[in-house]
Formats: sequence, C-alpha cells, structure tokens
Amino acid sequence: MLAFLGAVICIIASVPLAASPARALPGGADNASAASAASAAAAAAAAASPGPQRSLSALHGAGGSAGPPALPGAPAASAHPLPPAPLFSRFLCTPLAAACPSGAAQGDAAAGEREELLLLQSTAEQLRQTALQQEARIRADQDTIRELTGKLGRCESGLPRGLQDAGPRRDAMADGPWDSPALVLELEDAVRALRDRLDRIEQQELPARVNFSAAPAPAPAMPTALHSKMDELEGQLLAKVLALEKERVALSHSSHQQQQEVEKELDALQDRVAELEHGTSAYNPPDAFKISIPIRNNYMYARVRKALPELYAFTVCMWLRSRSGGSGQGTPFSYSVPGQANEIVLLEAGHDPMELLINDKVAQLPLSLKDGSWHHICIAWTTRDGLWSAYQDGELQGSGENLAAWHPIKPHGILILGQEQDTLGGRFDATQAFVGDIAQFNLWDHALTPAQVLGIANCTGPLLGNVLPWEDKLVEAFGGAKKATFDVCKGRAKA
Repeated sequence: MLAFLGAVICIIASVPLAASPARALPGGADNASAASAASAAAAAAAAASPGPQRSLSALHGAGGSAGPPALPGAPAASAHPLPPAPLFSRFLCTPLAAACPSGAAQGDAAAGEREELLLLQSTAEQLRQTALQQEARIRADQDTIRELTGKLGRCESGLPRGLQDAGPRRDAMADGPWDSPALVLELEDAVRALRDRLDRIEQQELPARVNFSAAPAPAPAMPTALHSKMDELEGQLLAKVLALEKERVALSHSSHQQQQEVEKELDALQDRVAELEHGTSAYNPPDAFKISIPIRNNYMYARVRKALPELYAFTVCMWLRSRSGGSGQGTPFSYSVPGQANEIVLLEAGHDPMELLINDKVAQLPLSLKDGSWHHICIAWTTRDGLWSAYQDGELQGSGENLAAWHPIKPHGILILGQEQDTLGGRFDATQAFVGDIAQFNLWDHALTPAQVLGIANCTGPLLGNVLPWEDKLVEAFGGAKKATFDVCKGRAKA
C-alpha cells in the first residue's frame, strides 16, 4: 500500500501547475538572487541523484528556470528591470526505498490469503462438529438419566416409605444451554448419585430376598454333600437307562423272531386256504392230468391262473394229440396282453403249416400233428436277434432268426389253452379252436438245450417249468373242456 501511495505522489508531482503572476519580491537583486539560488539547487540535486532522479528533473524542462545565469563580470541589474517572468511551482519527488510490487508478489499474497481463509473455515467446521458431538453426548446422558430415574422409581415403589425418603430427588433437567459445562457436570453428578442409590437399594433388599437363617450352616460342607448326592443320582439314572436299552434290544430281537415265525405260519395258512379254495388235487402226482377238448367250438378252453412276468427268452414244451381229422390243428395255446392280442400264439389254420406268432410277427414251423398220435412239441425263442428253434419228439426240426427281434414278452397277460384270443381273454373263433388233448404244458424263462429237450421227450429227464409248471391247481377248464388223469410216459403207449 505504501508503494502505491508513492507512485500516486510521483504522478501528481510530475504535472506542471500554472501559477498566477507572482508578487514582485522586494528588490530586483533579491529576485535575481533567489532565481539563481533555485537554479543552483536544482543543478546540485540533479548532479547528486542517480538516473531516476535525473529523469524526473528532466520532466520539468528548462522553462522552469528564471533565466540564464549571469556571466561573471556582468554589470548589475539596471534600475529599470525587465518585467518578471512567470514563475512555476516545482515539487521535488523523492522515490521511496520500497519498489512497486510485481505480479508474482501479488499472486503469492493472494495465495496466502486463500490458505488462511481455508484454515479458518476448517477450524470453524471442526468447532461445529465438536459442538454437535457434545450435543449428542448430552442427549445420550439425558436418556440414561431418564432410564435410571425410571428404575429408581420402580425400586422405590417396593421399598418402605423410610427408604423412599432416604435422599432428595435431584432434577436432572436443569436449566441452561446444552453446551454449558456446568450442565454437563450437573448431569454427571446426577448419574453418580442415581447409581449410588441403586447400589444401596440392592444391598438393602438382598438380605430380605435371600432370607438366610440367623445361624448359617458351614458353606463348604453343603455344596460337597449336594454334589455327591447329584453324582449318585446321575449314576443311578445312567444305570437305569442302560438297563432299559438292553431290554429294548432284547425285545426287538425277540419281536423280530416272533415276526418271522408269524410270517411262516401265515404263509402256511395261505397255502392251506388256496388248497381248500381250489380243492385237493385229485391227481398224484399233481401233473398227472390232461385237458381234453372233444369238439371244435368257441367256448371250450382251459385257462392258466398264474400271470407271466416280462420275458426276454422262453422255452415252451407240451404234449399234444390232435383229433381234427387233417383239417388244421387250430390253436394249442395263445397269450395276449393289454394292447396286443397276439403276444405269443401257436397256430395251424386250414392246410397252412404251423406258425409261431410273437407280437404279430410270424415264423413258419416245420411241425406236423396230422397222424392223431401223441407228440412232444418244444419251441425256444430269445429276443436277441429273434432266434427261434422248433423241436418235435426231442429232435430239432428247424430254426430261424429275426422273429420279433429285441422285443420283450410283456407281463400280466392271459394264457389260454385251446383257443385263439382276438381280445384280451376272449372273442374266440371256432375255426381256430384246437380239438384234442393237451398235457405237460411247461414254460421256462430261458432256452433249453437240445439234451434237456430230448430228456423230457423220452421221459428220461422230466423237468417242470420254472415260470409256469404243469399243476392241477394252476389250470382251470371252462365250457365243457375236461380234466382227466393222464401219465404221459405210460398213457401214450396205451393211447
């Protein structure tokens, strides 16, 4: 600021001021001497000052002098002086030591002021945060005091009146600003007083609540006896639990054995009931019988009671004697399932050769029953590649493949002897009925070997089917078909 004022003074001093005509000094010599003295002083100042001062003196020009200096030896001024020249007011501008501030200095000053301002703002923000924290703490202390006051009131409500009046109640909500240190101290004192009163109340109520006797028992002896009693009871309880567990295991084992015995008895009873329902077999052995269908019709047949499982291979063997008179042997047996009436069928219709149908696929068999004699017939089939083999009287008559290949025989169907089924279990056709005798119809779930087939055919190795054996209780005759005693190995010679 001082530099700025110095610059303004310099500018004002450099402007020439027009003065009015000065008053004539008394005596021309005095005027001349004054002008000469002023000129000499200006020259001395110009010579003594450096460049800046010299340049400031040059601004005033030569016109500022009173006139040219008098030459030495010149005559003195005449009695009639010349009219005085106009005088100009001259100011000498002496520069100050401080120079005018540069732009960099001004920028540094502005930066310092900004930093100081930011520091003041930060300090004010910290003070504000501190005030907020103090206010929050005071509010928390107020809530604590209210809670303690409520607890104290509840405690005093259950005490005698003398204890209720034990001390003066202090108002925690004293007047004063929230940020007053006196209020904070007052709140702290109130909290301490409330805590002390609560401690005293608890100490006073503890004896009445516990209600100890006047002569207490020794402390160590009582817990020791109690612990020993508890250990004894725990041991007894554990022993009882172990005993009960052993009894449970024994009962479980016994009940399992009893359950097995009961199941065996139930099975025996079921077998007995089945025998009573179906009647005692009149044949000894049970397979010593035959089914006879005397005439061709659509109502005489025999039905097998047992359901077949799913089969991927089978061998069916039977003894057959046809009485058709050469006009076709009809259908010795047929097996139908839901959705497929011709699951397995053995059929000879009219003058056609005998055929085997599996899932409506047909293979012609080189078999003949036209001579009216007993013949042993065996047919083996497997789903793999549809391989089949046909035996008559123990000898292989033919074989083939691709008969319903990879088709499994479906379960839960109906097996009929003597009729061909067009629907499941019915709709028989008289032209396809079998006329004659059927015996020893057995079914296996695998293909028999040629040696096994030969042993069955010549009665040297009788074998019952593992899926469907020929038994009296499993075969029921309908529509006039008859059961009769028949021993195949003895009866065929007599027949």
